[in-house]
Amino acid sequence: MKTSDFDYFLPDELVAQAPLAQRTDSRLLYVPSLTSSDGLPQDLQFTAVEALLREGDLLVLNDTRVIPARLFGQKESGGKLEVLVERITGQYTALCHIRCSRSPKAGAQLLLEGSVKAEVTGRQDALFEVSFDGDRPVLDWLQEFGHMPLPPYIERADDEDDQERYQTVFADKAGAVAAPTAGLHFDDVLLEKLKAKGVQTATVTLHVGAGTFQPVKVDDIAEHVMHSEWIDVPTGTAQLINATKAAGGRVVAVGTTVVRCLESLPVQADGSAQAWQGETSIFINPGYQFRFIDVLVTNFHLPKSTLLMLVSAFAGYPRMMDIYRHAVEQKYRFFSYGDAMLIERNN
Repeated sequence: MKTSDFDYFLPDELVAQAPLAQRTDSRLLYVPSLTSSDGLPQDLQFTAVEALLREGDLLVLNDTRVIPARLFGQKESGGKLEVLVERITGQYTALCHIRCSRSPKAGAQLLLEGSVKAEVTGRQDALFEVSFDGDRPVLDWLQEFGHMPLPPYIERADDEDDQERYQTVFADKAGAVAAPTAGLHFDDVLLEKLKAKGVQTATVTLHVGAGTFQPVKVDDIAEHVMHSEWIDVPTGTAQLINATKAAGGRVVAVGTTVVRCLESLPVQADGSAQAWQGETSIFINPGYQFRFIDVLVTNFHLPKSTLLMLVSAFAGYPRMMDIYRHAVEQKYRFFSYGDAMLIERNN
């Protein structure tokens, strides 16, 4: 398939620039399995998730925590720059995106907000190796002086509300530079209602990188080289997935990051999931055969993105492009602070 196959028209006013008053105020586009009733999409509110999930289902959440990864400052020459930490590699080191008029070379000194000093020590492709002042760990500097790394399509500076709202209520392990946005719609009350209904929960960890916003730049998607992300699927989560499947329940992935985690798992001889930790560069696109996931909760994704390709693989390409046209016509809110879909896989 061609990258252009995944393009669609999106009016600028449908790109959500801020969260709604309450997490569950979002709308929900329900995409039922083609084998259930007429299979037509339904326009609902996100609170309908409680009715759509069943006793015995397993809700899998990404417990990554977004770090305030953006720092502003200047080079020794006085030129302004912006540093976005992509991945913390050690107590005092990180791989970073650096935006400035001229790319810094190894040895370049950076003076960042809060009088934070750092040095460029090398480069890995588009990322810069940066060593931060050894007085404090990188994460400490970021927690005190960093800004929340809002996506490029949010055309405003981060504010105090983003510290809470660009973070899921179940965020636990620090390391992401982008939120697992499908999880932003859940609040503690809704999670408690699902628990009371008999829906179990489990967690995985995938520290989302800035690469998630990058459009595919090749014409033929088969030539795309997927970025790598670190994942952790613990033993308890793998066991719950296997038990849910054995009991006839459904595995519900909250977000494409959870899909990438679960579909990267090693499979045992009996077809069951095995716990795993490591790097994944899995590229899911139409034609992919899903092994573990039955239901997907996800936001609306960028045109020509690998995430749109992933959801098209899950729901079927022609159907998903029709769904996106419907969402635009019905004026759903798009992207990180936007509305959500709940998609049932066709059996």
